[in-house]
Amino acid sequence: MGSTASGKSGTWRNWGGNVTVRPAREVTPASVDELAAAVRQAAEDGLKVKAVGSGHSFTSIAATDGVSIRPQLLTGIRGIDHQAMTVTVESGTPLKRLNMALAREGLSLTNMGDIMEQTVSGATSTGTHGTGRESASLAAQIKALELVTADGSVLTCSEKDNPEVFAAARVGLGALGIVTAITFAVEPLFLLAAREEPMPLDRVLAEFDQLRAENEHFEFYWFPHTGNTNTKRNNRSAGPAQPVSQLAGWFEDEFLSNGVFHAAQLLGRAAPAVVPTIARISSTALSARSYTDIPYKVFTSPRRVRFVEMEYAVPREALVDTLRELKAMVDRSGLRVNFPVEVRTAPADDIALSTASARDSAYVAVHMFRGTPYQAYFTAAERIFTAHEGRPHWGKVHTRDAEYFAEVYPRFGEFTALRDRLDPDRLFQNDYLRRVLGQ
Repeated sequence: MGSTASGKSGTWRNWGGNVTVRPAREVTPASVDELAAAVRQAAEDGLKVKAVGSGHSFTSIAATDGVSIRPQLLTGIRGIDHQAMTVTVESGTPLKRLNMALAREGLSLTNMGDIMEQTVSGATSTGTHGTGRESASLAAQIKALELVTADGSVLTCSEKDNPEVFAAARVGLGALGIVTAITFAVEPLFLLAAREEPMPLDRVLAEFDQLRAENEHFEFYWFPHTGNTNTKRNNRSAGPAQPVSQLAGWFEDEFLSNGVFHAAQLLGRAAPAVVPTIARISSTALSARSYTDIPYKVFTSPRRVRFVEMEYAVPREALVDTLRELKAMVDRSGLRVNFPVEVRTAPADDIALSTASARDSAYVAVHMFRGTPYQAYFTAAERIFTAHEGRPHWGKVHTRDAEYFAEVYPRFGEFTALRDRLDPDRLFQNDYLRRVLGQ
C-alpha cells in the first residue's frame, strides 16, 4: 500500500502522495548479510542509503536519491519465546501480518496505533503510537533490536547490550543504521471492550482528565465547525467476544467511514462552502456502538480515504488549552476543515526522541483530504502546538528543525552524539534528517 512505484519506473511515491523521489538504485535484500553488503557497496560508491517501509510517512524521512532499501523480503517471525514472552520479527514485516500471526499463537501486543499497514521498523522508527493510560507507543514495547550500522556491521542492542544505542535506536528515524529485526514484548491474547459514543466537545474537555484516568485507552475525534465529538473507550474485558457483525462492520467502517466519507471529502474539496454543513451532518450521523474483540481488531481500522496529516504531542496538562485555541482559530479563520481532529494520550517513556520522552503526553492530529490545500490550516495549527512546546510526529508534516528539537527534547544532544559515533560520515543522511538533526 503506497510503496508501489507509480508511472515512471524507479519513481517512489508515499501513501499521502506528497513525497516523490527517484533513487539512483533500489535494493531488495533477502537477508541481513545482503543488506549489510548493500550498505558497504553504497558507501564505496559514495551514495547515501535509506530504508523505506510502506510509505505511510507524510514527511520525506525515507526519501533518498541514493540507494533505496526495500524490505519486502525481510519479513516474517524469527521466533517466539513463550518463557520471556517476546516475539522477534524481521524489520519489513507489516504490523498486520505480525498481529495476525501473534493472534494465531494466542498472543498480542499490549497497544497499537490505529492502522496496521506499516512495517514494524517504519512504524517504530517514527514513533508511531496509539492511545493509552499506562501502555505506550509501539517503540516502548521493544525489548531488543538489531541494526546494520554505517560500516556494514550488525549491532544488537537491548537494556543489557549496548544500552545507550537501545535508548535511542527504538525511535531512530533511520539515522543510526538500518533496523533488521525487532523483539517486542507480548502478552497472552486478551479481549477489549470498545464503546464509541458521541459527546459534546465542551463536556469532553471539562471531563478529559477523568475520562483518561477511568479508561485504559481513551481517544476522541472532534469535528471542526461543530461542537461535536465521537469518543472511543477501550478497556480489557473478561468477554465474551462480541465482534461487530459483518454487515454492521461493512456499513460503519467501509460505507460510512470510507465510502460516504470519501464522497463528502470530494464534495468538500470541490465546494469548500458546504464543508460546515457536511461536518454538522456527519458528526450527528454517528450513533453509539459497543463491541468486544481481540486487540488489533479494536485498535485498528481500514483507512482508504487518502489524506495528509500533522500531529503534535503536547504536555498532557496543556491539551484542553491547545484544543480550545485550535477551535477558536478554526472558527475565526474562514478555513474549511473537512476532516475530524484526532486526540489521544500516552504516558512518559524513556526513549531519547520519542514524542512522549520523559513527559506524559496528549496527541492532537489535524488532517486534510489529499489534494486539498492544507498549508494555511497546518501553519495556524502548528503555531498553537509549538506555543505549548509540542513535539511533532517524525512521520507527519511539520516545519521544525534541529534548533527547535534541541529545546523540546532534553536528550536531543545524547541522540546526535550517538549518531556522530555510529554514522560519522552521514551515510544515512537525507534532506529531512539534515533539517531535524542538523549537520
